[in-house]
Amino acid sequence: MRAVTWQGTEDIQVQDVPDPAIHEPTDAIIKVTSTAICGSDLHLYSVLGAFLDPGDVLGHEAMGIVEEVGAEVTRIVPGDRVVIPFPIACGSCWMCQRGLHTQCETTQVRSQDKGAALFGYTKLYGQIPGGQAQYLRVPQAQAGAIPVPDDASVDERYLYLSDVLPTAWQAVEYAGVSANSSVLVLGLGPIGQMSARIARHRGAGEVFAADLVPERLAMAVRHGIHTLDLRQIDDLPENLRALTGGRGPDAVIDAVGMEAHGSPFAAGAQKVAGALPGVLGRPLMERAGIDRLAALRTAISAVRRGGTLSLAGVYGGAADPLPMMEMFDKQLTVRMGQANVHRWVDALLPLVTDENDPLGVLDLRTHRLPLEEAPGAYRMFQKKLDGCVKVVLDPQA
Repeated sequence: MRAVTWQGTEDIQVQDVPDPAIHEPTDAIIKVTSTAICGSDLHLYSVLGAFLDPGDVLGHEAMGIVEEVGAEVTRIVPGDRVVIPFPIACGSCWMCQRGLHTQCETTQVRSQDKGAALFGYTKLYGQIPGGQAQYLRVPQAQAGAIPVPDDASVDERYLYLSDVLPTAWQAVEYAGVSANSSVLVLGLGPIGQMSARIARHRGAGEVFAADLVPERLAMAVRHGIHTLDLRQIDDLPENLRALTGGRGPDAVIDAVGMEAHGSPFAAGAQKVAGALPGVLGRPLMERAGIDRLAALRTAISAVRRGGTLSLAGVYGGAADPLPMMEMFDKQLTVRMGQANVHRWVDALLPLVTDENDPLGVLDLRTHRLPLEEAPGAYRMFQKKLDGCVKVVLDPQA
């Protein structure tokens, strides 16, 4: 089969790789009909190469048609259309029963002291071949393959249940957004777009969103979000205090993460670490503070006293310096973590099946391309060219 493979820093190639097969009775094989490039994939593209091997298959946002199931998989049958959550979780262990599927005790990568295995996401998370491919082996399919209506014409109505929608839903949940509260979303990539829309859908009184890319700002405006153009604002926290009675928003969702603009020293450290061979780069990643923290620092400054920070953007530095005095003095609540996708699907499925499309899931993808064009799609997404907000790849084109 054909698959998107990592070959080195900013070197993505589509290659022939072996077809997947059933290894365990809880496995399934799906024929992938849609798969997306995530902002987290850009971290692999540029920064986290120390934890990858040439030939690793990327991608953790996928859906398709069931081809084959293992003996213990009864929830789905060949021919079903399914979405695959990016965490691999059993659904029945102590952690899963508490809604913490990204900490699944059945798939935890204990050799790396990490949580649940993830599709297509480095040695740290199990080195499981990802979904940017024509076919995908799905471990723990009895819990991890979500049946959706069989309508190929609207694949993308359901695709984002794999990551984007649950990640954004959890970000809003963790932010404690309530009726008439105010929330700022930092970054209007796919997660930021959906976080802002979900916050508005769930009754937030004021939803602000900040970015500096015109196309991203325009997309958010289409969905009724109060946008703040960072190209025109010198002091975002002060600007927000002026808009919120002098206090700042009740909550801030950081949808940017480790590669924020405005952190030149950390950006240089990331480039150095990303370019080093694994044997040298891994210790630097594991022990140093190399994240670009501009967005997080802005969030800490902007949120009101007694407010909440919800971190949806990925951070990977082990020893990042944080303004602990300010965080303590402001009595902040901070919640974060990979999305527990399985936990939120029941709340989201009625919204994506609604013909009125209340979350605007059909207004997120800006580019749909054949799988073979993945190398150019990664470059376009990274550099924000051609109005790119979200890329979906078609492995069967």
